Amino acid sequence: MRQSGVATDRDRLPVLRTLLVLTLLSGLIDGVCYIGLGHVFTANMTGNVVVLGFAAAGAPGFSAPACLTSLGLFLAGAVAGGRLSLRIKQHSRLLTAAMLLEASFVAIAALVAYLAPAVSHGWGRYAVIAIVAFAMGIRNSVVRRLAIPDMNTTVLTMTLTGLAADSPLAGGKNVRTGRRVLAVLAMLAGAIIGAALFLHTGAWLPLAISAATAAVTAALFLRSKGPAALDAA
Repeated sequence: MRQSGVATDRDRLPVLRTLLVLTLLSGLIDGVCYIGLGHVFTANMTGNVVVLGFAAAGAPGFSAPACLTSLGLFLAGAVAGGRLSLRIKQHSRLLTAAMLLEASFVAIAALVAYLAPAVSHGWGRYAVIAIVAFAMGIRNSVVRRLAIPDMNTTVLTMTLTGLAADSPLAGGKNVRTGRRVLAVLAMLAGAIIGAALFLHTGAWLPLAISAATAAVTAALFLRSKGPAALDAA
């Protein structure tokens, strides 16, 4: 029998599903931004630091100002997420607030992308980068506060390392293999969807889909056992 206030693995499934959806959205958003906004990431800041190095070296097709805009607004969003975490102590409410903020900001970015003459250059490019990077900074700050292993929703380096380091080949016991594999597949699927949609429709539609998905995911999370499990953790 489950002890009162203690979440079981089954209870935690809605939380993991929610974070997997956010991982997919990271891939979708970066697929759009990297291909459509001129080789810049808005979710994966590790990639941005590397791209900034390429731009600094003078490699063609890379923009230092665009990368710095993304990095700066991401950090500003992370600060905002940190402040939000101080105001909202309950983890379920904190995650819900982050998802709704993400949905709102990405929806604004979709509107900008729809109205702007272009997103590959000019004011439209920098506006979309700034808005989406700020939203991703908020989300990353909040997910970091939740501290759920192998589910940071944007960076897969440690997830892939864990898959190999904990495998039988390395003498490991396959710790959390399922969620690690699903996280990788979710990011990959999101990147494919984002890139395909951008190539066929432009930036606004995949961004609008991402915003709507984040909002629906927040609503479904609230109706599940996820909040109780997250707050009992």
